[in-house]
Amino acid sequence: MNKNYYSHNSLSSMKNILPENLNQNLHKVNWLQIQKIFKEKFGSEIYESWLKKMDFVEEQNNYIILSVSTRFIRDWITSRYLDQILQIIKKQKKDIIRIEFNIKNMNEKNSFSQKNELKDVDTSVSFIKDSFLQYNRIDPKKNFDNFIIGNSNKLAFEASKKVSEDMAHYNPLYLYGGVGMGKTHLLNSIGSKLKADNKVVFISAERFMYQFVKSIKSYDMVKFKEYFRSTDVFLIDDIQFMNGKEAMQEEFFHTFNSLLDKGSQIVLTSDRPPNKLQRIQERLKSRFSGGLVVDIQEPDYELRYKILSKKSDELSILNNNNIAISEDIKKFISLEIKTSIRELIGSLNRIVSFSKIYNKLPNIIETKIILKDLLNIHENNVSIDHIQTEVCKFFKISKNEMLSARRSRYLVRPRQAAIYLSKSLTTKSLPEIGRAFSNRDHTTVIHSVKTIDKLRKNDTELNMNIESLKNKILFKKQNEI
Repeated sequence: MNKNYYSHNSLSSMKNILPENLNQNLHKVNWLQIQKIFKEKFGSEIYESWLKKMDFVEEQNNYIILSVSTRFIRDWITSRYLDQILQIIKKQKKDIIRIEFNIKNMNEKNSFSQKNELKDVDTSVSFIKDSFLQYNRIDPKKNFDNFIIGNSNKLAFEASKKVSEDMAHYNPLYLYGGVGMGKTHLLNSIGSKLKADNKVVFISAERFMYQFVKSIKSYDMVKFKEYFRSTDVFLIDDIQFMNGKEAMQEEFFHTFNSLLDKGSQIVLTSDRPPNKLQRIQERLKSRFSGGLVVDIQEPDYELRYKILSKKSDELSILNNNNIAISEDIKKFISLEIKTSIRELIGSLNRIVSFSKIYNKLPNIIETKIILKDLLNIHENNVSIDHIQTEVCKFFKISKNEMLSARRSRYLVRPRQAAIYLSKSLTTKSLPEIGRAFSNRDHTTVIHSVKTIDKLRKNDTELNMNIESLKNKILFKKQNEI
């Protein structure tokens, strides 16, 4: 009797307080209906590419379990769509508060015991190295010892050295400056100092992007992630080239966060500060700005001269001390070439090449000719009329004679020399040069240039005359300026 009474009261109580809960428990998530909503909300392309690949496994008290075929698909979906997916599911059943993913159909290649997992990490290292790391090896010739310091780069040098001595002290370290300012040299210096005791990855943004795309196509994203996220020191050059690549920026963002969380050192270089980067996600620019940002400015005269002097001494030793660049030329180049250290060293290489070819060191006038494109001596400053005047003076003929149709030998060679110099020292086209010489055809211009080129190889006197004329034309023009 008591038992029946107790049961009756219990049933009455349940009728009063549990019908809503019972209905909620009986109501299961309708996965087919949810998939239709996914397609409507996200569009067919995203649905077919990603969301359709999720399979419903089971529903627990307050969460559901979904399965996908690869870790990459799971990571992609969770990083981009998970919040919206959860909101859609909660509208159908508000008790669901989270989603869990399983990786299904793991074959022997993707199914890891602990032993196999370690083995696969080793494989990923060789996979990455074999595929692209050989293009980005650290150059031991670029180190802190041979980095020349001046006012414009001293802070960048000190910060880089501090990072190599006390990892994660500045994290990330972001170096920016124009082309040829020494950013890559500092990256190499950091890598050279730390590689003995740490796993160092040194790569350009362009190469990182290439490997990212290649890994997606070959279904090797697991190896890609494991390789980059297990590094101790991550050096990435020219980060501005990551602009506009949304999928790669997404992956880089997670790699960046993962490395910061584990205390790895990150150093980035760019040609501009973080806030000036074009088509880069705001959250990435924010993280780039979160460490130490250092500007490498244009080198001043003292630094340019120090660099040029050191490189000049090195080249002299390489050439058995047969080539010694004069102080006048070093000072002249240091004064004129202001924007790029790379151009500064390139100009020195041109001087050395000239010295080897002609077996003599150039004077200042010849140096101006050799470096005319770097010294901002615009070719347009030299006119064809000025060239004709100088050639006529040199060969003691009148301009009317030069421009005439006469083909006397004493007129042909000066005319050809003037045409040759017009082609060498101006930016005028062949037809324009022909018109300046009494409307001669452009084929006549080509013939004249080829003739003088050929004669210069064997005719020493003509070669000297041409060089002398070049010096006169350029020297006088520079004095006019």
